Amino acid sequence: MSEKRRARVLVVGMGIGGIATAARLYRAGWDPVLIERSPGRRSGGYFVALFGAGKAAAGRLGILEHLHDRASSQPGLDIDRTGRSRSGMTYADMPGQPWLMLRGDVESAAFATLPEDVQLRYSTVPTAIAQDADGVDVTLLDTASGASTTERFDLVVGADGLRSTVRSLVFGPHEGYLRRMGYMIAAFEYHGTPPGLAARQAATLLEPDRSMWVFAFEDHDPTILLSYRTDDVDAEFTRSPAESARAAFGAQPPGGTLGAVLDALDDSDTVLFDSVEQVRMPAWHRGRVVLVGDSAWCVTLYAGMGVSSALAGADLLGAMLERHPDDPAKALAAWEQGMRPYVTHYQDAAPADRRIFVVDNRLQILLRRFIPVLGKTSLGRRLAERIMRVEEIRTYKNADIVGEALGEPPYRHEELPVA
Repeated sequence: MSEKRRARVLVVGMGIGGIATAARLYRAGWDPVLIERSPGRRSGGYFVALFGAGKAAAGRLGILEHLHDRASSQPGLDIDRTGRSRSGMTYADMPGQPWLMLRGDVESAAFATLPEDVQLRYSTVPTAIAQDADGVDVTLLDTASGASTTERFDLVVGADGLRSTVRSLVFGPHEGYLRRMGYMIAAFEYHGTPPGLAARQAATLLEPDRSMWVFAFEDHDPTILLSYRTDDVDAEFTRSPAESARAAFGAQPPGGTLGAVLDALDDSDTVLFDSVEQVRMPAWHRGRVVLVGDSAWCVTLYAGMGVSSALAGADLLGAMLERHPDDPAKALAAWEQGMRPYVTHYQDAAPADRRIFVVDNRLQILLRRFIPVLGKTSLGRRLAERIMRVEEIRTYKNADIVGEALGEPPYRHEELPVA
């Protein structure tokens, strides 16, 4: 008797979600083809956090063993333009004990789990997708050679980001799904230590409607996040990232630290400059095409759950296809049912999460500075926990999403906080 054919899956996008999905579906018995628009793999990147949900998913995927927490042990600072500073909260101080690292760390860790015989194609994009009850025909363009071919797959996974080509080809134009929040971000790596800070020292500079975050690491150069409110997102893209950021921070002297950061932004060739947008969709799959990660549910950088939800989505997709090997429609429906409550919460909490990064007024700045004082009494700690939404973090950001959906015991790792 001939061996049963391995079902063929096209995974579009070689970011964290795409690589993790390809590796997990291979383990589930599928034959992945992984394509990427860029001519090669990316490296480095901006700051990301792994809360408990991300660590649990990374553990289940075999990725966690290739990662470590880069968070600096140095106390953080709250600074202003004049050079004044005081003790301040860093992202490492957030409830939930998140691990801090770079996007490239997680991508490399995911790549380390990818079997060698998974087919990788760079400089390749889908230009047409047509499906029937039994499979999907995808036209693929090699942008380097100009050659175009049409191939048959049993499943297509779009993991190609906020402005997903797969989503536009199958579900319709971006305008139907993108929801702008009215904020911009500029994130990049800073070489060395910004003036005014000690080595490996994190800092925040908070002003109404704009902020600078210095994310410090124990064993790597820091990354910077500039974020600000705007009334005209489209106008921001008519200038360079540095020009837009300088305009947002105003004409007053920036001071030493912010000034050096803005100068570094001028010279950076790795900056992520984009508007803050969510992807809101009534369904993440249609027939045999499914979207994973930012393509389906971008929760924004403010949520701190983009990487975690992408890893959970990849792992749960593989698990549900294992559970329903002959019924992809049932598998995809079960997968979405398991992911949807968590993603909905991350998206609905976006306005509150945004105020962690960019405050609306000076009263919020004063409240932020007062939170450490609250922790000195039991009543104050309870109030601080409500302000910091500790119970929400425990329930949603530190949940083992895959274990909950499968009805399995929570994944446990020696450094995972108990949900």
